[in-house]
Amino acid sequence: MTSTDLSTGTGTSAGTSPFIPTPTTPYQGDIARYWDHEARPVNLRLGDVDGLYHHHYGIGDVDHAALGDTEDSAYEKKLIAELHRLESAQAEVLLDHLGAIGRDDTLVDAGCGRGGSMVMAHQRFGCKVEGVTLSAKQADFANRRARELGIEDHVRARVCNMLSTPFETGQAAASWNNESSMYVDLHDLFSEHSRVLAVGGRYVTITGCWNPRYGQPSKWVSQINAHFECNIHSRREYLRAMADNRLVPQAVIDLTPATLPYWELRATSPLVTGIEEAFINSYKDGSFQYLLIAADRI
Repeated sequence: MTSTDLSTGTGTSAGTSPFIPTPTTPYQGDIARYWDHEARPVNLRLGDVDGLYHHHYGIGDVDHAALGDTEDSAYEKKLIAELHRLESAQAEVLLDHLGAIGRDDTLVDAGCGRGGSMVMAHQRFGCKVEGVTLSAKQADFANRRARELGIEDHVRARVCNMLSTPFETGQAAASWNNESSMYVDLHDLFSEHSRVLAVGGRYVTITGCWNPRYGQPSKWVSQINAHFECNIHSRREYLRAMADNRLVPQAVIDLTPATLPYWELRATSPLVTGIEEAFINSYKDGSFQYLLIAADRI
């Protein structure tokens, strides 16, 4: 890795990611290693459909007409395309809730993965999008895709902790976490988003959270935590941490019914990872919810 200025994210040779800081905790090091070594076919093959590589799940009704007959030789390819369509539809819903974004604005994707949502945001708004991830492998991938698309001046991934970013106070018109908030303390996370956002800026998260009405995290939630090496928070924790950090919810939308079709279709695919049952059962028994929360910085 060449030397890099973290404030600019530009390396001394083409194709390098920003300087990789030493993880501040052993857990951060674990997560960086986890995602550096992740290469699940379900993420890569879906992204190969149109070059948008996501690290989140899907919402919406399955288009069974597009899938056709399960005995058709092209069925697997159609199923993968349909799963990818539902994942991109999820990202579109997140972007719908960012509010009025201008071409001169800056957006921040906290936990950007391989950059699919950043590309979609730039394509929609024409603005600058900055992403952060603990994984150098993910950042390299996202930056390479930006160069291939000719948008590297507008879309960039940095390797850094989302709890301590190099962005200026009030720099961002909007920011988001798309299924990445379960890797950090929520008070620390929302404190940083509150700092980075301009007053009146919009924060959006789509996340899985355990339902306080269930009593405690269910066995299914515990399995999801173990599978992804994360710590799923409760719905109540999100709202409390936002209130403590000048983020006032404008919308809280339960996407659980909308995501079930995605999981039920994915469970029939050749790309299963073994965690599908836990998601389906926890959504159905009410112990786990899939939420969108949009909040304004006051």
